[in-house]
Amino acid sequence: MIEQTVKIVNKAGLHTRPAATIVKMAAKFKCEFYISKDGLNINAKSIIGVMTLAAEMGSELVLTFDGDDEKQASEEIIDYFKRGFDEL
Repeated sequence: MIEQTVKIVNKAGLHTRPAATIVKMAAKFKCEFYISKDGLNINAKSIIGVMTLAAEMGSELVLTFDGDDEKQASEEIIDYFKRGFDEL
């Protein structure tokens, strides 16, 4: 299991486009992928779940990956968060 805390760095926060991209990226992997914010833990392969986080700029999220391809999934998805969803 891999667990990493990330910060939302883009001005618009985790809005619809990056949420959809995260779900699409996660769907390529077999591992379980969850995002936690303020005690709410959601399945990150669900667009509805990701959107319910309402994560604005500055929010800290805990990403958890668990499964055979967790390393590849975590590297790709954490990098997307660090790049500010390619909106910086």
